[in-house]
Amino acid sequence: MKRKNILVLIVQILSSVNLVQAQSFRPPAYPLITVDPYFSIWSFNDTLNAGPTRHWTGKENSLQGIIRVDGKSYYFLGQPIAQYRQIVPMTEKNNGAWQYTFSKPGNNWFAPGFDAGDWKTASGAFSDRKEGVNRWTTHDIWLRRTFTLNSTNLNHLLLKLQHDDGAEVYLNGVLACQANGANHAPVMEEISDAALHTLKKGSNTLAIHCANTGGLAYIDAGLADKLRPAQEIPMAKQTDVSISATQTFYTFTCDSVQLKLTFTAPLLPNQLDIFSRPADYISFEVHAQDGRSHQVQLYFSAAGNIAVNTPDQEVTWQRSSASNLNLMRVGTASQNILGRKGDDVRIDWGYLYLAVPKEDQATSVITSSAASVENFARYGVLTVKDDKGSPRPAGSKPVTLAAAYDLGTVKSAPVNRHLILAYDEIYPIEYFHQRLKAWWHRSAMSTVQMLADAEKDYTSILQQCDRFDQKLAQQALSAGGKEYAKICELAYRQSMAAHKLVAGPGSELLFFSKENFSNGSIGTVDITYPTSPLLLLYNPALLKGSMEPIFHYSESGLWKKPIAAHDVGTYPIANGQTYGEDMPVEESGNMIILTAAVARTEGNASFAKKHWKVLTEWAHYLKNAGLDPANQLCTDDFAGHLAHNANLSIKAIMGLACYGNLAGQLGMKDTAEAYTALAKSYARQWMQMDDDGDHYRLTFDRKGTWSQKYNLIWDKVLGLNIFPKSVAKKEIKYYLTKQNEYGLPLDSRKTYTKSDWILWTATLADNEKDFYALMHPVYKYICETPTRVPISDWHETTNGKQVGFQARSVVGGYFMKILNESLKD
Repeated sequence: MKRKNILVLIVQILSSVNLVQAQSFRPPAYPLITVDPYFSIWSFNDTLNAGPTRHWTGKENSLQGIIRVDGKSYYFLGQPIAQYRQIVPMTEKNNGAWQYTFSKPGNNWFAPGFDAGDWKTASGAFSDRKEGVNRWTTHDIWLRRTFTLNSTNLNHLLLKLQHDDGAEVYLNGVLACQANGANHAPVMEEISDAALHTLKKGSNTLAIHCANTGGLAYIDAGLADKLRPAQEIPMAKQTDVSISATQTFYTFTCDSVQLKLTFTAPLLPNQLDIFSRPADYISFEVHAQDGRSHQVQLYFSAAGNIAVNTPDQEVTWQRSSASNLNLMRVGTASQNILGRKGDDVRIDWGYLYLAVPKEDQATSVITSSAASVENFARYGVLTVKDDKGSPRPAGSKPVTLAAAYDLGTVKSAPVNRHLILAYDEIYPIEYFHQRLKAWWHRSAMSTVQMLADAEKDYTSILQQCDRFDQKLAQQALSAGGKEYAKICELAYRQSMAAHKLVAGPGSELLFFSKENFSNGSIGTVDITYPTSPLLLLYNPALLKGSMEPIFHYSESGLWKKPIAAHDVGTYPIANGQTYGEDMPVEESGNMIILTAAVARTEGNASFAKKHWKVLTEWAHYLKNAGLDPANQLCTDDFAGHLAHNANLSIKAIMGLACYGNLAGQLGMKDTAEAYTALAKSYARQWMQMDDDGDHYRLTFDRKGTWSQKYNLIWDKVLGLNIFPKSVAKKEIKYYLTKQNEYGLPLDSRKTYTKSDWILWTATLADNEKDFYALMHPVYKYICETPTRVPISDWHETTNGKQVGFQARSVVGGYFMKILNESLKD
């Protein structure tokens, strides 16, 4: 065989391998619209039309897309918005009564014939704190309710359930649903087949047991029938999906016509005016694959449920225009700006916008989803008029902002269109009792002008996103290989969109994180800490913007303790710490380490100089309390309190070393020498206190234990040289004997792990083989986890299931390997 042919064959083989690897990468969820913690829409399915699109919390945020080819329609995006007929209402608004007891009842308490004559009766839901409902303060509650069915001819009966905590629900004495954990708004739950078969015309019984295992308590339930869509539309065939740092690409085929669909989030980290725009692009490219001509139309809609916390909230809608765009918007009638805070909540103020370029001559309508879909499927354009029934609940005849393009005759040449989907929060953050504007809005730019600029910049921004995506992919590939690159590409948007970029009271840049599905805190230090590698790599100003609220909190005198605070509130209200307990060594060490990391990436210590007084106060605390930490929480607070925590001790030692390093950069020679010597002395003591033969312990006083020493990574990345390299080498060798299928456990107590810390630990390895050995199970977890949500950073290493958390910014920690490579001398 000639040399040229051999080279061609090699290239073909490598291309095939790359294709297989690309196809084998299966994210647990696919990012679609990723702006901030409130405007964040994902596909939780492998195919874009296999289910409704969802907010990162899992609640439906409905986008729909239909392509019509030669008169036949196909769904390519989302599914018909579900509509329900109420069968048994929930009682929260006094729509019915429960019999209830707080004392454990006799056997068969859930059976239809059980005598509950001694139970009490009350209308409304049950809770320990909510006003206007029945007080429930015991551990358990048992409920019964009878209802009458006039017919059992139902389409798809579902249980409408809100519970805190776990609940067991019975229909006519048969277990219908067992719901674990808690939810904070009603959720539609499937009913077991066995329970459905018990339903009969006439009287039926609904019975519930709910347990309050801690925190809030709440229970209420009802039944609803999910109706069939007015028009059955088949699904387009998805043939490909791929992800880059700022874009998600889908390909579909429909009757010899190919559709390429791209979601672009212009999160360009060095162009913050663009980065902060709450506007993402949806792009369409259509062409015929068979050499023939086809008549093609496209439909896209965004639903009012994107602008509410719960579907019962009323929405209103309006039209407007920009110089180059037709605009439609929807938002709540109440507009209670910044009136809601917490974790499992969605925004219910401000307005969702669908912006349609005027030059494309699209038709558009604001009306119910069913009406616009049926109209498009029939005619290929939107001819119905805007709905006049405003306001109404978002879940009642669900209103959508819809646009349709008639592409006319489509041949082999691609035909392109695009839309802009945006959300104006008006005021996104309250900061020590002052409402702040988004960064893009700091100079009083109007929403209309922001959208007009986004349209004007469309082509340029897509080109910039392509260049940035290629740069990030190449950096990750060079640092850690193909699997590592895939992980980083997926993590980028999740991490950035778990923040909000705003202008502070003095127009300073502030970058607030939200603790998604951990407790909802805003500006949490031990969220900023694992996120930092991503921010340090692509714009340290964003990291400084995440740290400034904590510095201000101490320097203003509002926070009076000699340690760093944990947070500055509950998102989006940043009026002071709301977390119930401090993390003294954790947060103080984090803030000093991150300040040193900023100095390393920026090449100067001006940020440290600005905050030197409070940094010194925190360093004094670490000097006195850090070597052998008392019984306290660290960032892994879910694991509970721990005294003599060896990894936390390393954090304190790194904090002291970083303080010394910063002092040296600021010309404080004596302070620099003293703190550097102290850190090295503590490191020698640490090695003696924690040594356990072939590894180091979880705590100084527990032989036979171990833990990931991920805090040690800063010694390597920042070139501090406080610990001998033998420490990391011994730990890595030991870790390789402790891995499970889906990763290295966090420590010897449990088999669960934190994937961000694994990537920090893996970066401690002094060779690529060991890095890959520790990284690969994380890649495997992401591809194989059965929990289909935006990446959960807390998972079980034995089966890949989510333990808790999702969509958090801490996956920015995956970039530690790239950061290490970029900072090498």
